[in-house]
Amino acid sequence: MTGENGFPIVPGQSQFGPQVDAFDERFDALLEPLRGNPIADRVFSTASHVGDFSLIWHGIGIVRGMAKGRPDQVIVLALMVGAESLIVNQGVKRLFRRERPTQTGDDRLRVRKPTTSSFPSGHATSAAFAAMVLSGWDGPKIGMVWWKLAAIVGISRVYVRIHHGSDVVAGAVIGTLFGLIGRRITKRFAP
Repeated sequence: MTGENGFPIVPGQSQFGPQVDAFDERFDALLEPLRGNPIADRVFSTASHVGDFSLIWHGIGIVRGMAKGRPDQVIVLALMVGAESLIVNQGVKRLFRRERPTQTGDDRLRVRKPTTSSFPSGHATSAAFAAMVLSGWDGPKIGMVWWKLAAIVGISRVYVRIHHGSDVVAGAVIGTLFGLIGRRITKRFAP
C-alpha cells in the first residue's frame, strides 16, 4: 500500500516512529475536548485561515510598518517571510513528504486543502519566523504579542486536524532558527 506521495505505508508503522506517534496522539487528545466549542472552533479555524499564505504576518507587517512610519520594514518582512515560505514549502517539505493526519481537516471545520506534505508545518514555521523578526524590532513586551499569535496559528493546524503535533513543534523550531538568521539580516532595519 502506498500513500498519496507514492511512498509505502506499513500498517501500524509511521515515518517518524512510535514515540512521535504517541506524542502526536497526546497532542490531538488534548485538543479534542475543545473541538465543537463554538468559541474555540472560531478562534482556531480563523487562525488557520489567516495563517494561509502568511496573510496574518503580511497584514501585521503593513499595519505596524505604516503606523511606525517604516515602510522599509513592511517590504523587508514581506520579502523575508516569502523567502522563508519558499524554502520550507518547496525545499524542506519535499525532503520528508509526510502524510497529513487528514486530507481535508476535521469534518466539523472548513479548511483549505493543502497541496504540500505535512512535515514541517508551514504555518508554524512562518509564524515563528515572523514573531522572531517582529519581536527583534519591537522588543520583548510587544514581542510577546507576536509569539502568542504565532502559538495560536501553530496550534490551530493540529486543532483543525491538517497537521500532526510534531509537524507544528518542528515548524516552530525551524521558524525560530530561520528567524534568528532573519534578525541578523534585518538588524539595520531596526527602529
